[in-house]
Amino acid sequence: MRAMPVVLVLFVACLIPELILSGADYGLWGDPGWRLWAWQHGGFWTGLLGNWRPNYAAQPWLMFLTYGFLHGGVIHFGVNMLTLFSLAPPLVERMGQGRFLLLYMASMIGGGLGFALLSQSPQPMVGASGALFGLAGAVMALSWQYLRARGESLRPVIRSLLWLAGLNLVLWWAMSGMLAWETHLGGFVVGWLMGLWLVRDGR
Repeated sequence: MRAMPVVLVLFVACLIPELILSGADYGLWGDPGWRLWAWQHGGFWTGLLGNWRPNYAAQPWLMFLTYGFLHGGVIHFGVNMLTLFSLAPPLVERMGQGRFLLLYMASMIGGGLGFALLSQSPQPMVGASGALFGLAGAVMALSWQYLRARGESLRPVIRSLLWLAGLNLVLWWAMSGMLAWETHLGGFVVGWLMGLWLVRDGR
């Protein structure tokens, strides 16, 4: 894979917090309570859009971005970063660095909006999956556009959509309902729309 600075920057932005918090979790430095503190200040809390008191004035707005750079542990981080490096290359190739970053950040905000509108969970939501589902949405949208422009069958995209929905259902069941599917849906919808807007030549 050729160098893609924007992807490396996003990776490092997620890596640094996870390194610090994982080290604290394992007693290598700091305090095991650091992860909870990070979630309290950077996670997405739906209550902050209601009558909860924020830890700082801008928290109800900044959490639409900060949640996407925190994770629930090494495995959560690792799976998301593998997904990032899998989905990013074709999109960066089509859009360029700047538009890809816009897609990523808009999808992250979309994930937060999905969680805010559809979830009533009192628990914090963290992770890059809102943005990553946005990347998946953009990939599928561009595939849909490509096939339609050539009069070819849309079945490959429909199969991918069904597989993605099935995967979310299985993970939701396996995680006893703790999967933030609302974030995935919000990110996916925004990513689909942004993908069509950012790449309008139909190539």
